[in-house]
Amino acid sequence: MGRWEPDARGRLAKAALELYGERGYEQTTVAEIARRAGLTERTFFRHYADKREVLFGGPPPSLQDLFVRAIVEAPPATTPIDALALGLDAASEMFVDRRDFARKRQAVITANAELQERELIKLASMSAALADALRARGVPEPAASLTAEAGVAVFKVGFERWVAPGEQREMAPLMRESLDALKAVTAGGQAP
Repeated sequence: MGRWEPDARGRLAKAALELYGERGYEQTTVAEIARRAGLTERTFFRHYADKREVLFGGPPPSLQDLFVRAIVEAPPATTPIDALALGLDAASEMFVDRRDFARKRQAVITANAELQERELIKLASMSAALADALRARGVPEPAASLTAEAGVAVFKVGFERWVAPGEQREMAPLMRESLDALKAVTAGGQAP
């Protein structure tokens, strides 16, 4: 190994994403990721439990933490859907200047059924955490769970639009557009 360089975690994530794109997720080993990053396997395992977590274990705070915190910290009179909007705004901040990484990550996940399953599990966990946050604000069931599930759906649709080829707009406006479309549909109108 050469001289010490900062940001081992980021270098490992970058190396993994490059290798997954070049060789495929299944064909890439932890040893290859560590070598590409100029680190040891031991260092890899200090930062990630396995090669899958490179795609799902981002730096703190997590997407879920940001989303939940925004809902919890929303002013008391905020409606559940408006608290959700604040959560979407907070989540969008995490992705500023990360579109290229997100596009590559999404391509790797889309190409692998195991990773798609892991993504769905992560989204289900986020929905449960959002519902807990809404219940803590006094939102009763089934409204808390329905709002949380809708929030995850809005996030998913907004994210897919944001990583689409050729899309240049920032994530936050796309999230708001998706939420506005949901509001319009649930109010009995058509999506804008």
